[in-house]
Amino acid sequence: MTRDITPGIATVKLFLTEPHPCSYLEDREAITAFVDPGMEVTAPLYSRLSAMGYRRSGRYIYAPHCEGCNACIPVRIQAGAFKCNRRQKKCLNRNRDLVVRLTGKPDSREHYALYSRYISARHRDGDMFPPTMQQYEDFVGGLWESTQIMEFRCQGRLLAGSVIDWLDNGLSAIYTYFCPDEARRSLGTFAILSQVELARSRRLPYVYLGYWIKDCRKMAYKKDFRPLEARLNGRWVTLPCPGFFATRIKAPANS
Repeated sequence: MTRDITPGIATVKLFLTEPHPCSYLEDREAITAFVDPGMEVTAPLYSRLSAMGYRRSGRYIYAPHCEGCNACIPVRIQAGAFKCNRRQKKCLNRNRDLVVRLTGKPDSREHYALYSRYISARHRDGDMFPPTMQQYEDFVGGLWESTQIMEFRCQGRLLAGSVIDWLDNGLSAIYTYFCPDEARRSLGTFAILSQVELARSRRLPYVYLGYWIKDCRKMAYKKDFRPLEARLNGRWVTLPCPGFFATRIKAPANS
């Protein structure tokens, strides 16, 4: 189907998948809307789609389009107003020895080795197991013009990599993979804290974290980064007190 979902920029053709098992909630089916992969997605259009709740995975831009379920809530951190909680401050202290740098040309063999270890240790029950170099290239290695990799190293050793996309009003945290033997460092948390600091340094207001799902344990970490905004009823709103996350959210489909 074709829908004008970005007024004033472009008419975007969306393709809907057939119902398939949900990757996040058991016993549910999902439908995904994909932007036509043959369409040229300019930087302004990509930023606009991100602001509407769409995400990028490899060469695809997508959003949930499930019938009768609105559990996937787009969220973003207000970078300028962000304040670390006690746990996050401890995370920063534990990782003071790391060197963080941006690159547009990572060593594919080095990064794939880390990515493969991460998937095999953390996501053996997911769609991405077993990892392959082709999968890595399609999902992580196929960098867009707006993409960079954040590398996290200790004495030269690569401990984590984060794929980020630059947007007009922030950056989008696409994916982070890290050394499974360094659990004490909380490298996933440290990567987000580093992205917030990076957005601040560029005077960009937001870090987009993708979707928060109340009943998905793997998504729970996102609620710890405050202030957090959620896209509800077609607009971004700042989430209130912690009790909000204990309630069931009713939100429209992201299309």
